[in-house]
Amino acid sequence: MWTSLKAFHGRCSLKTWVYRIAHNVGASYVVRSRRLSSRLVDLETVEAATAPEGLRQDDRRYSVASLLELIYQLNPLDREVMLLYLEGEAADSIAEVTGISAANVATKIHRIKRVLKEKYVQGAADVKT
Repeated sequence: MWTSLKAFHGRCSLKTWVYRIAHNVGASYVVRSRRLSSRLVDLETVEAATAPEGLRQDDRRYSVASLLELIYQLNPLDREVMLLYLEGEAADSIAEVTGISAANVATKIHRIKRVLKEKYVQGAADVKT
């Protein structure tokens, strides 16, 4: 943050600015580590994830890994919106971080969820055949 302090002009709250820097640094780290590793999630994380009743361990691994892969295939703005949404951020906060309106954030989230669902179902159907 201290290296970016000269770029802070007070156009947003200090909290939003700090969150944006932290998010961008984290996103950059994920992109770098993703390039270095073909694995999206370690097995301990997948095993710790809760799954609906009746899903086997292999099915849970596939579900989490598939969803993450689909999210990382989104364009950068949609991926950022969805990751912030999954982190539990409100639409207003996401709007400040991304620079789009809160109404646009809500619309994007709705559309991205529909696209992810369609792609996930299609991928699951491809695996079964």
